[in-house]
Amino acid sequence: MAIINELQLSKELIRFPSVTPKDAGAIRFLSKKLKKLGFDCKILEFKGKGSKPIKNLYARIGKKRPNLCYAGHTDVVPPGNLKDWTANPFKPLVKKNYLIGRGSNDMKSSIACFVAAVSQFLHKKHSLNGSISFLITGDEEGFAINGTKKVVDYLKRKKEKIDFCIVGEPTNPNKLGEMIKIGRRGSLSGKIEITGTQGHIAYPHLSNNPINTLVTICKKLREKKLDKGNKNFQPSNLEFTSINVDNKAHNVIPARARAQFNIRYNNLHTSTSLKKKINLVVKKITNKSKCRYKIDYIANGEAFLTKPGKTLFMAKKIIKKITKINPIFSTTGGTSDARFIKKISPCLEFGLVNKTMHRVDECVSLADLKKLTKIYNSILVEYFK
Repeated sequence: MAIINELQLSKELIRFPSVTPKDAGAIRFLSKKLKKLGFDCKILEFKGKGSKPIKNLYARIGKKRPNLCYAGHTDVVPPGNLKDWTANPFKPLVKKNYLIGRGSNDMKSSIACFVAAVSQFLHKKHSLNGSISFLITGDEEGFAINGTKKVVDYLKRKKEKIDFCIVGEPTNPNKLGEMIKIGRRGSLSGKIEITGTQGHIAYPHLSNNPINTLVTICKKLREKKLDKGNKNFQPSNLEFTSINVDNKAHNVIPARARAQFNIRYNNLHTSTSLKKKINLVVKKITNKSKCRYKIDYIANGEAFLTKPGKTLFMAKKIIKKITKINPIFSTTGGTSDARFIKKISPCLEFGLVNKTMHRVDECVSLADLKKLTKIYNSILVEYFK
């Protein structure tokens, strides 16, 4: 069986301009690679109302348990202004021992490293006392409606069991080996619309200015500390991201004012409990000001935590041995598809250094590619002992 080179496969994957929701052939290409290694591959295409179809891949070799799964995504964010890049973002270039290209960091190279690690594992004919699987989506950078979330639902319907999952997101702030993500904060977004009474600026007593009410609401919600955090999570935080009135007239009190916000919250809350807290504040203030209100929420994912156990400590030990850095367990950062996978399996997140993800000249160290492949391979060997 041929051994796959992580650098070569990284380059091949980067060449697909798979900007969400476009697949550009990346999923089918990866499926063919895995089939050559002996994987049973199924391309799953999902489409929702008002959304474009998304290709996903579930591949598995072996039929026994435990099933160790690797999860990742082939979609990437737009490259931005091509003139700002020193190389074409979809024509990967090696420069000063770094691979430059969109997706090199987040996260096509991590996929390549795991595929390379699996090829080494199978080539050496290690005893596969279980199964290895891949859950790859093309909808992580977008709304994540037709990606991992629906693949997980599909696996549940098929009674497909995953015993542990490694999510290959870039997790390290500065050096490979610094950080393993064992959980993520939840994310709740909201839009508040306050309706008052429009009128002439010179006769405020005949109007009801919704801006005053909205400012009071924003101030109250910002002052309201949600919690102090705990040993696994930092304090929850609410941030307003826009205030919009759409009023160009300087002598008119507007009828409506809007604001939007996002809360990154720990496992002391749920999206439901936070909605209740916000609704109470808004209702109390609008009752006093005699304005009307409407709030629309989007729950992007609940907070979750994988309690450190045998597999996590095994991975930590391997990472420390190969990188000479003792990784910390962390729950910092944004959301990831682990928020869906945790419904069917415990998981850890470990991948490349995340300093250049989503940036112009996104890149990854060639040395880190080799180390990450070695880490993934060592985890496979140890897991299936």
